[in-house]
Amino acid sequence: MRAYLELTKPRISLLFAITGLAALVVEGSLSFGMWTPWILVLAIFLVGGSANAFNQYFERDIDAQMERTAQKRPLPLRKISPLAALSFSVGIGVVGLSLLFYFANGSILAFLLGLFTILFYSFYYTLWLKPRTSYNIVMGGAAGAMGPLIGWAAVTGTVGWEAWVMFLIIFFWTPPHFWALALYHKEDYEKVSLPMLPLVKGDEETRKQIFYYSLVLVPISLSLFLSHALSLFYVLSALGLGIFFVWFSFRLYSEKTLLLARRLFGYSIAYLMLLFLVMIVDGLV
Repeated sequence: MRAYLELTKPRISLLFAITGLAALVVEGSLSFGMWTPWILVLAIFLVGGSANAFNQYFERDIDAQMERTAQKRPLPLRKISPLAALSFSVGIGVVGLSLLFYFANGSILAFLLGLFTILFYSFYYTLWLKPRTSYNIVMGGAAGAMGPLIGWAAVTGTVGWEAWVMFLIIFFWTPPHFWALALYHKEDYEKVSLPMLPLVKGDEETRKQIFYYSLVLVPISLSLFLSHALSLFYVLSALGLGIFFVWFSFRLYSEKTLLLARRLFGYSIAYLMLLFLVMIVDGLV
């Protein structure tokens, strides 16, 4: 069971579900004494988990060659078979999409957004974008940013501007997050001939792009203050978290050490998790 859970990249899928939950809270039309919101959050987790499981199925040979993944992921470790992994990927995807179709508020938009997430990440990003362009993670980041759109569409049948801002937060967060990872695992990516930005454009350009993206990220996150559901508490929290993000990015750009790349990668995960938890808390109180 643990091997199957690892196929979903559970921490990433949980973060994906939390971003969807934040959209449900900020939108504000559902009572959290009901089961429906939690079923929708589960559906969003399963959609993200399916996309991640497909990704691991398709990249099982690459993962077996990379030091970062060879001793961690279930397929290279042969804890489950490729056929079982493929069946699991399809199965949880069908369950997640079925829940979105059945429990969404009279609209198939959430279902379609969930289907797009799985197909875009699993096939377009994993099989086509990733091996072909150094900006794979920029375009592929759209899939990881779909959680708020799915959550908002599930309760309204449309997508509000706040959900699009949440989408943009994740979209602009994704490149510095993964490029920091690519900096200190550059040899792994070189080994399997994946054109990550540090290999194609060099470390200096990668650090510069990380800093630029972090600068854009902060004002986008602050624009959610215009939402009626959020208060000054969110603004101050987003500003503080964002200042640390920019500070880490600037230090990486100026000091140029792999240790700072690793620390920025770790902080970026905490940043996104805390930012969306602040949205949830502020929207509920």
